[in-house]
Amino acid sequence: MTLMPNLQPTEVLQQRDAAHHLHPFTDTQELNAKGSRIIVRADGCYLWDSDGNKFLDGMAGLWCVNVGYGRKEIAEAAYKQMQQLPYYNTFFQTSHPPAIDLAERLAELAPDGMNHVFYAGSGSDANDTVVRMVRHYWAAMGKPDKKVIISRKNAYHGSTMAGASLGGMQAMHEQGGLPIPDITHIDQPYWYGEGGDMGPAEFGLQRARALEAEIERLGADRVAAFIGEPVQGAGGVVIPPETYWPEIQRICRKHDILIVADEVICGFGRTGKWFGSETFGIEPDLMPIAKGLSSGYLPIGGVIVSDRVAEGFIASGGEFNHGYTYSGHPAACAAALANLSILQEEGIVDQVANETAPYLAEAWKQLGDHPLVGEARISGLFGALELTPDKANRAAFDAPVGTVGLIGRENAFGNGLVMRHVRDSMIISPPLVITKAEIDELIDKAALTLDQTYKAAQEKGLA
Repeated sequence: MTLMPNLQPTEVLQQRDAAHHLHPFTDTQELNAKGSRIIVRADGCYLWDSDGNKFLDGMAGLWCVNVGYGRKEIAEAAYKQMQQLPYYNTFFQTSHPPAIDLAERLAELAPDGMNHVFYAGSGSDANDTVVRMVRHYWAAMGKPDKKVIISRKNAYHGSTMAGASLGGMQAMHEQGGLPIPDITHIDQPYWYGEGGDMGPAEFGLQRARALEAEIERLGADRVAAFIGEPVQGAGGVVIPPETYWPEIQRICRKHDILIVADEVICGFGRTGKWFGSETFGIEPDLMPIAKGLSSGYLPIGGVIVSDRVAEGFIASGGEFNHGYTYSGHPAACAAALANLSILQEEGIVDQVANETAPYLAEAWKQLGDHPLVGEARISGLFGALELTPDKANRAAFDAPVGTVGLIGRENAFGNGLVMRHVRDSMIISPPLVITKAEIDELIDKAALTLDQTYKAAQEKGLA
């Protein structure tokens, strides 16, 4: 594939971008002064910017390009569908073959008892649907007061009003009057940052039992559901202790509370199983999905719904007054089907489980020996490096949170590697098709980044 010629100089593209484009999760004043990075093409696990710089994409776009860039099968499937039926809605007792085919495929892939799909356009939309659906279910069951949803601090479930309310990120709640009513939050199972002197197993049980305390405070007759990502992604790849999810599940079943496993990031192979729920032994009632569903080639999301929930409100009769213009968009469904076929036919999920994830884990954990790294944790093909000036005490830097992490992120870009920083940790989530040779490249560049960041932190008196 040849480099697509840049029609205008980078500076001109940056000026045009600043003049009209408001970016998500961005300090616009800062970005406009600096100038945006202009990405012009991608192939496999690599990106190129408008100046010809090449980057290994250690974040798979935004946790989503599972099959890598440049898969013509997906583009051709969407093109063919657009020629035949570019759009039609699924309102008003109407459907179309791509929506039917994809729902059937997802039911085949999902855990037992998860046989129904409600379509959305993104993970945020999917979690808005979760709020509406669990409350509709309990109302249909004759329990309209059972509407509170319990989530976790530092969770991420989208940036819409309901999605951001479900999430537990303080910075998001400070803008827009969030959270909306009847959503509460308990502490997260983040052992490295919050475990203190407890071992991981004890800490996992303690954080899970905070759910029971919150249920007792609210009254089980008011609590509709608990929502959690199997692994918290945007929160910093927070991998819960092994004791956590079994206890969460026990508590939810004891009090007849629905379990929502947010699979927007974990789904479709990221943890080495088709769904993170399988990795952690979760038996969910609802699973929001997006990202890896189409590998980001077209926007699509949804909620995979258990037989219990779907049959419950179907049997009650009446309309579920909820939906989106693009629910089950035919071209997006066609792209998702082609993406799932690649994952299945090429055995990519098994390859992650048996080859690349163990290979990456071994090398990633060795980075934990670096003097700047307090913990190197990993699950499947996503991981985090906690940066610290004092490994033994898991200490924070004497600087605003994120100062050293940002230095690390910028160093990584300079080394041709896309990593993300969350607080003062460096995280990765590469395409599932990454090869062992590309993993070696990722590790080499990450090690160089750590060396450079350590030196910079020392020069600033922070390490």
